Amino acid sequence: MKTTSTALRAALLSASIALLSPLAAQAQNVAIVNGKAVPKARVETLMQQALRGGQQQRTPDLEQKVKEEVVLREIFMQEAEKRGLNASADFRNQMELARQTVLIRELFADFQKKNPVTDAEAQAEYDKFKAQASGTEYRARHILVEKEEDAKAAIAQLKAGAKFEDLAKKMSKDPGSAENGGDLDFAKPDAYVPEFGQAMSKLQKGQITEEPVKTQFGYHVIKLEDTREAAFPAFDEVKPQIQQRLSQMKLQSFQEELRNKAKTDFKFSQQ
Repeated sequence: MKTTSTALRAALLSASIALLSPLAAQAQNVAIVNGKAVPKARVETLMQQALRGGQQQRTPDLEQKVKEEVVLREIFMQEAEKRGLNASADFRNQMELARQTVLIRELFADFQKKNPVTDAEAQAEYDKFKAQASGTEYRARHILVEKEEDAKAAIAQLKAGAKFEDLAKKMSKDPGSAENGGDLDFAKPDAYVPEFGQAMSKLQKGQITEEPVKTQFGYHVIKLEDTREAAFPAFDEVKPQIQQRLSQMKLQSFQEELRNKAKTDFKFSQQ
């Protein structure tokens, strides 16, 4: 009697496993295409690629689209293999390039994960930029002409009461500022060519250059509208951008280190 019961239990267990096996397979796969399973892991990989750029958020609609894409890829891939396209030399070369691309991407991602930008590094970079950006900013207008005599004529008209903005719109050859009455907005002197920056920084508010200022672009008549201390954003506002920049710099150094250590007879154009 015991033998019969044991055999019966074994038979029932086998039947249960047989019934559950398709369910287990279904749990691991998103679909079956022409008898071939399409694993759910493939869906997750494609989903991560879609989310990696940060342009999208994981939503039910996106998940459905990714699943459909994965199944369609399987359908198309099976047809390509049926036609023997995977046996061509071009396919093998492209597969090797794709393999390299994925491996290199993983290498760089692994490096950045293990070498994060610290808060101290970001703060030091911020302080450096802030020191460089400090100082006085000048808001100036200018009239740019080709000939010195035209610049002197403009200065004479301004002294006679002509409005700087109107004269700039009429005479200036600078397409970037002429329509705005010669307005150059706020900038530091080193944002301009040296001759212009030096002449501008010597002016008082409301003052106009007494003589034309010659630069590589022609002759300028400059008016100083206003000055202010250079503004700089708070650390927390620019911290993400600084971290991204430093992360890229670290990665670039890592790439250069690998290139320099490699033994190769190839000569790179830039060392």
